Amino acid sequence: MTIVNSIFTWFMKKRMHQIELFIKYPHDVQDEVFRNLLSGARNTEWGKLYDYNSIHNQEQFKERVPIQTYETLKPYIERMLNGEQNVLWGTEIQWFAKSSGTTNDRSKFIPVSKESLEECHYKGGKDMLSIYCNNRPDAQIFTGKSLALGGSHQVNQASGDIYYGDLSAVLIKNLPIWAEFYRTPDMSITLMDNYEEKIEKMARATMDVNVTNISGVPTWTVVLAKHLLEITGKKNLLEVWPNLELYIHGAVKFTPYKEQFRQLIPSGTMYYLETYNASEGFFGIQDQSDSDEMLLMLDYGIFYEFLPMESFGQENPKTLGLHEVEVNKNYALIISTNGGLWRYMIGDTIKFTSLSPYRIQITGRTKHFINAFGEEVIIDNAENALTKACGETGAIIKDYTACPIYFNENEAGGHEWIIEFEQHPSDIDRFTDILDNTLREINSDYDAKRFKDMALRRPLIHVAQEGTFYNWLKTKGKLGGQHKVPRLANERKYVEEILAMREGSPAFN
Repeated sequence: MTIVNSIFTWFMKKRMHQIELFIKYPHDVQDEVFRNLLSGARNTEWGKLYDYNSIHNQEQFKERVPIQTYETLKPYIERMLNGEQNVLWGTEIQWFAKSSGTTNDRSKFIPVSKESLEECHYKGGKDMLSIYCNNRPDAQIFTGKSLALGGSHQVNQASGDIYYGDLSAVLIKNLPIWAEFYRTPDMSITLMDNYEEKIEKMARATMDVNVTNISGVPTWTVVLAKHLLEITGKKNLLEVWPNLELYIHGAVKFTPYKEQFRQLIPSGTMYYLETYNASEGFFGIQDQSDSDEMLLMLDYGIFYEFLPMESFGQENPKTLGLHEVEVNKNYALIISTNGGLWRYMIGDTIKFTSLSPYRIQITGRTKHFINAFGEEVIIDNAENALTKACGETGAIIKDYTACPIYFNENEAGGHEWIIEFEQHPSDIDRFTDILDNTLREINSDYDAKRFKDMALRRPLIHVAQEGTFYNWLKTKGKLGGQHKVPRLANERKYVEEILAMREGSPAFN
């Protein structure tokens, strides 16, 4: 295995030359991507609608094609799910990545072309390892197995030869045979959609395997690790997998999990590598071991535009090209991809930390949200669930805010709410259950995380006394029409500040 590791490590390092090229010539590379995308779609229904044949530069493209959301592309995507081809992209599309819902949909379905598989998602996967091997010349990851944790891996047939599943399912189903040799556990376990059973089987199937690297959302990695230690009687993961050297993570902020991982993997040489990828594409990789900035990957068949947040919500906002961005400013990310997404607002906001090379950090979402565990609860989810809970319990809400409760040693995570009622519910426990169940009905990712309390437990609701939010805003100097209570936050700051005001107040519970 040492010889095989040396060969694979050498192969991965060769890719660094191409990465260095797009770092050196970023604008030329993006211009080439732009032209290739137009060429690949000029004869599609979409390409004919906007006459891609007569578009000669990026400014013409921006003037002619409006910024899109999932809702505006949905009619085209639904036809593609029914088997129609040559609609948004020029080559055949048989796969769709099912991801978290939008305002109007419980789930959305992102087309995945052969090009987006090979030139984006798989290329990103190889580049993660290339960057790691370049930063760690003594890497031994190919002497053992890679353990990948995804979401729900069930693959479904949409129609005919059209299939959908979460992104990890699509990627695993299309992996080359050689790649399967380095994965663990086998596909029969990886593709299970019953989380409780899958975690159990995954732990037992891998506890005697030489696992050298793990990739996955921190939430489920912690759940698996704790179960693994429970059934093996070991104190930490290095006692189970002594050659573990790399953890690849993304999707949610890693900061709250750092201490848990230090306890689970007590090693000063453990390497943590962050990535920025989604169903829509693979965008960034942490290329420095001492910084959480991510290198913006420019040659994956994705053309980038950046919408300044001060222009967000305008009717025809002007987006910026890569050559126009500035550091430390918030931009909404707009992408055109080799999967047929055109000027698509993905919903994330980013800032540039460096312009040479272009490095970024994710700063949030274009809407209020909680995504501490991959649950993607947006403001509309919360409002709909609260409306139903109020309607069925006779309650009227004056103000509220919510945030995550992070994992601790003995309990799963959760959501903590502070609600000030104008009229109290007839039964606060029933109110909580309706809120919880409605969120599960309208948000498939929240529902998955709530499965048997494994990642998310039942919400914790504090009932605030009258005037709580008013007084909190007053202490912040933010009384007035322009200042509002933050409804959902992906950090605990606001909730902890408000809870700190409750001392001596029996109206809180």
